[in-house]
Amino acid sequence: MRQYYAMKTIILPSLLAADAGHLADEIKRAEDAGADALHIDIMDAAFVPNLSFGPHFVEMAKRTTSMPLNVHLMLNRPDLYIETFANAGADTIQIQVESSCIVSKTLKRIKALGVAPALVINPETSYKSVLPYLELIDECLQMTVYPGYGGQKFKSEPLSNVRALRDSATAFGKADFTIMVDGGIDRNTIVSCAQAGANAFVAGTALYSKTDMKSEIELFRKLISKTS
Repeated sequence: MRQYYAMKTIILPSLLAADAGHLADEIKRAEDAGADALHIDIMDAAFVPNLSFGPHFVEMAKRTTSMPLNVHLMLNRPDLYIETFANAGADTIQIQVESSCIVSKTLKRIKALGVAPALVINPETSYKSVLPYLELIDECLQMTVYPGYGGQKFKSEPLSNVRALRDSATAFGKADFTIMVDGGIDRNTIVSCAQAGANAFVAGTALYSKTDMKSEIELFRKLISKTS
């Protein structure tokens, strides 16, 4: 299991915002720009109203880059696809706490396959839904938009979850717990996320829309460093 988070700032470009006609090139562009990992959204058109990548895209990404692959399963039944995405090359598999599966059993199965297990919560879901599973995970993704589509406007309300989850994880003995945010993350919103306690940041449009992604990632890191 690859542990690539250690309470340092983690920047993850989201492949959902890349040029779909040149995905391999777009993955290499993110790697060359200094990204820490690649975020891949998997949508089933049921849990969320959109359909996106499948396991073959994860396999392609694995062949293309040495960056860790952070795979977010926006699926009603993620438990049915854990082995598929683990075999495809995922380094982390994130499942929604709201999904229709036995969460603890699914997280344990992910870990048994040598992949890092993680949870995701939607904007309206309380951080308390994560607390029963803190022993099983080292990472939680807080959505700051409703999942399903890229390019949405950032919601600040979920940052109260981030603050509470950071405090809860620290009290639990996981001071190095990774809290990731995804949705509307850009140079204007990343500071408030970092101040709330996030240390991993998924950005799609804000990075892939830039000709010079490297400079934008460097700017992200500079802005975050001022909050510490």
